[in-house]
Amino acid sequence: QVQLVESGGGLVQPGGSLRLSCAASGPIFSIYRMGWFRQAPGKQRELVATITSGGSPNYADSVKGRFTISRDNAKNTVYLQMNSLKPEDTAVYYCNANIGVIFGTMGAYWGQGTQVTVSS
Repeated sequence: QVQLVESGGGLVQPGGSLRLSCAASGPIFSIYRMGWFRQAPGKQRELVATITSGGSPNYADSVKGRFTISRDNAKNTVYLQMNSLKPEDTAVYYCNANIGVIFGTMGAYWGQGTQVTVSS
């Protein structure tokens, strides 16, 4: 079945950078919008950034100018470059993708999540 596997989370000091990756695998026909969401303790999951299959990005106001989303369609992978990190960016980051499955239908898929902690 289709799987999304994230990597790149960790502990970083305020002002630092991290790069998250998310690779999709399985019986994939086509990948449409891909994106990143995050959930901090005690808060609802929120959108961080999305990118269309054509490469058009969209960002939450809280990360504009600091985060950059990109994708490599040949590798079925989406990235999130996070710069100037702040303690309030601490959360579990989830990859999301709308994927059309071979001999199946399109559905929304989620990764398992990767922890990002910004602390001195």
